[in-house]
Amino acid sequence: MNKPKFRAALAGSLILSAILIAACGGSDSDTTQSGSSASSSSASSVEPTPTGLTLSKIGGFQHDGGASSAEITAYDPLSKRLFVVNGALGTVDVLNLADPTAPTLISSISTASFGSGLGGVNSVAVHDGVVALTIEANPKTSNGIAALLRASDLVTLGTASVGALPDMLTFTPDGKTLLVANEGEPSSYDQSDSIDPEGSISVIALGPLGPTVTSVSMTATQAGFTAYNSQIDSLRAAGVRIFGPNASVAQDLEPEYITVAADSSKAWITLQENNAVAELDIASKTITAIRPFGLKDHSLAGNGMDVSDEDGGENTNNGTPAIKIRTVPVKGMYMPDAIASYTVGGETYLVTANEGDAREYDGFAEKVRVRAHCDSLDATAFADAANAIRDSNLGRLKITANYNGGSIDTGKDTSGTCTALYSFGARSFSIWKTDARQVYDSGDEFEQRTQALSNVNFNASNDNDKLDARSTAKGPEPEGVVLGHFGGKTYAFIGLERVGGVMVYDITTPAAPAFVTYVNPRAGETGDRGPEGLAVVPAADSPNGKPLLIVGNETSGSTAIYQIDLSY
Repeated sequence: MNKPKFRAALAGSLILSAILIAACGGSDSDTTQSGSSASSSSASSVEPTPTGLTLSKIGGFQHDGGASSAEITAYDPLSKRLFVVNGALGTVDVLNLADPTAPTLISSISTASFGSGLGGVNSVAVHDGVVALTIEANPKTSNGIAALLRASDLVTLGTASVGALPDMLTFTPDGKTLLVANEGEPSSYDQSDSIDPEGSISVIALGPLGPTVTSVSMTATQAGFTAYNSQIDSLRAAGVRIFGPNASVAQDLEPEYITVAADSSKAWITLQENNAVAELDIASKTITAIRPFGLKDHSLAGNGMDVSDEDGGENTNNGTPAIKIRTVPVKGMYMPDAIASYTVGGETYLVTANEGDAREYDGFAEKVRVRAHCDSLDATAFADAANAIRDSNLGRLKITANYNGGSIDTGKDTSGTCTALYSFGARSFSIWKTDARQVYDSGDEFEQRTQALSNVNFNASNDNDKLDARSTAKGPEPEGVVLGHFGGKTYAFIGLERVGGVMVYDITTPAAPAFVTYVNPRAGETGDRGPEGLAVVPAADSPNGKPLLIVGNETSGSTAIYQIDLSY
C-alpha cells in the first residue's frame, strides 16, 4: 500500500457473517457466503450457480476531509450501518445504508473517547453486531489499541493494548478471536532518535459477541517473530527480504494484512515489504512459518509491462509517453498488500493483490531509477545493454537499490554494473497454495485491459490523468482483493489503486481463473478514484436483497455502492 501522505490510510477491512473486505483491511470469514476462507460448497446448496455477473453503480457518498477520507469499509447487516475509515480526519464515518442508493451520514467515531496518546483509526471490521477498530498511538512507534463498539449505538464494549502501528484487523469466522496486524514501522533508520518497533500479530481472545452485549472481555497475546532472529541468514537466502539497516528479523518484518482459515485454526499474513507470507497457529498463538513469494520473471511471454513514460521514441533519453507493454529482463517482487483465501476440494488457496511497496525513511530510501542506480548494465544479463539502460527502455523504471540486505545480491557489482533489476510489485493478482507455491498469476492482463479506456489515460495515477504516469512505478497497482461466493462459483474482485476501477475474475478453478468484467467509474481527474477498501455484501445480508460491492475510494474521498447483477 502507499505509505506517504496519511498513515491512517493503511487500514484493514472486514466481513460480517458473509462480508469480506479488502485493501489494507480485514476480513471475517464465513463458510456459507463471502469470506476470506470460505468454501463454496454450502452456498451452492442454497442458491443457483450464476453463469456470469455485471456491476452497476447504484449509490455513493462524498465524505468530508478530501483525499483519504474514504478508505476501509465494513457493513453491519443487523443495523444496516456502513462503517468507513476516514483517514484524512483519523475517524470512522457511520453511514445509514438502509437505502443503498442514497447513503446518509449518521455520525463519526473519533478516538478521543478511548484515551489519550492516540492517533487515527487505521482499520474497521464487524462481526455479529460488534464493530472493531484499530487505533495507532501518537507517536506511531508506541503500542496502539483495538476497540470494540456496539454497531447499533456505538457504545464502547472494550479495549485492549496491541502492538505498534496496528494496521488491519479481522475477526476469526467463529467470532472467538480478533487478530490485529501490527506493522511496527520505524520512525527512521540510523538517526540519533530512530525507533524501530517489532512487527507482530495481536491474538485477542474475546468474550461472547452479539448485538445486545454490554461489554466484551478482551485478552491480548502478542505473536511475534523474535524466535526467527537467529535465522536471518537462512531467511534471506530463501528470498525473504530482511534489509532495514541494523534491523533484526522481528524488527524488519512488517505484517500488513490477514486472512483466516474457514475453521478458525490458522491465519496467513502478508509481509509486504519483505515479499513474504507468515503462517499463524491461532490456538498456540505462534508464528509457525515464514515463506517467500519469490520473483516474477517479466522477460517471459505474458508477463510484460510498460516500464517507461518516455517510450515514444527508440533508444533515447528524452522521449514522449507511449503505450508499450513488452517483456523486459526485470524481476518483479510480488509484495502483496491484501490477501484472501478460499477452499476448493478441501484445500485452502491464498489470493493476493500484488501491489508492491518501497521503504522511504530518513536515513534509508531504497527506491531509485535504473539509470541513476546503474552505471551500466551487464552485457550477459541484458541484450543490447548500452541501449537497454536508456530512458525509453529500462532507464526510468523504479527499482530497489537494496534487494535483500546483508551479503545477498543487490543486483549491482562493485564496478557499478547492474547484473539484475528488481522492481516493486507484480502488476497482477496471484493464487497460491498455503506453502506459497504459485498456482496462477494474471501476468500482464491488467495493463493489457486498461490500455484503451475512454475515460482515463493508460497508467494514469489516481491524482492525475497523465498517460504513462505510473508506468515507471507499479503500473495500475492492484491493492485490494475480496472474494464473493455465489452458488458453486467464487469470484475475485481486485481494486486497481492508480488507474482505478475493479477487475472481476471467476476463480472457481484456482489454476484457471477467467476474466469476467471490469468497471472504472472515474472521468479523468474526477469521479471515484483510488479504490482502497472493498467489501462484498451477499444478498442475504444486503439492505435491498441484492448482492453488493462497496468500494472506499481514497483519492476522491468517496464511497461507491455497486449492485452485483448475476446472470443465470
